[in-house]
Amino acid sequence: MSEDYRSALARVTREGAWSPTPQGPRAKTLMQVTMKFPLADGFPVITERDVSSFWQKPINELCAFINGVTTADGLREFGCEWWDLWTTEEKTVPLGLAPGDLGPGSYGGAFKYFPTADGEPFDQMTHLVEQLKERPDVRTHFVSPWIPQFQARGVGKRRRAVVSPCHGWVHVRVLGGRLHLHMFQRSGDVPIGVPANMIQYAALLLMLEQVTGLEAHTYYHTISDAHIYEDQMPAVQTILERDPRQLPTVQLTAEGKLVTELGSFRGHHFELSDYVPHGALRIPVAV
Repeated sequence: MSEDYRSALARVTREGAWSPTPQGPRAKTLMQVTMKFPLADGFPVITERDVSSFWQKPINELCAFINGVTTADGLREFGCEWWDLWTTEEKTVPLGLAPGDLGPGSYGGAFKYFPTADGEPFDQMTHLVEQLKERPDVRTHFVSPWIPQFQARGVGKRRRAVVSPCHGWVHVRVLGGRLHLHMFQRSGDVPIGVPANMIQYAALLLMLEQVTGLEAHTYYHTISDAHIYEDQMPAVQTILERDPRQLPTVQLTAEGKLVTELGSFRGHHFELSDYVPHGALRIPVAV
């Protein structure tokens, strides 16, 4: 049983400082929160509230980004319709983007089409798999969602992403022949966004196990700016009053075990079992 997620919520609630936000509600914010999930002890699908109705959707979102998707239409094809909220005309046009466009500085652009000095886009995720196979010993198995020139703000500058990437700095190490994946997160909405991020990057660890043949061992998750919005606090208090429960099991389906390319994975290639969560909770989402 892991209580790291519950501890993260409690720490932000207890130690965080109130700060204003562009989204409207102020947020209680704490810098540097880290969680650790050895997969032998369970997969990080939270049990503090029931997420069984949508747990595969974050995996589909990451699969879309691995495939270079940068539009709301493309994400809907992967079952991720919530990006419509961030790609309205009101949000895109001021950035010089068409409605429905996440921008070249979004996750899909960075993961598959990272710009280079020679003009040829660099596919970071494909390279990650290749390097893990060819040089498992090195410490440079790293992926970044951040394209600096597309995130600049200030006078005379205009960012090129409707949402500056919050997650996706991935560092993988092979230790004793086993895979360890650390995902660093710049900014994390702990009640809503972070549980989805935990699922998708722990799933990435299982994907890498499948396509490299190296055993998945431990998933680590660090949030730099961990925050809880003020209107989320009642639900968080309810969560903290609930008793801890055992993390469930997530594994590849029979079809998933036949996948040989990272970009071919989808959420339905993963199955959830031994999941006994508390009841679902409605928690406000900041847009």
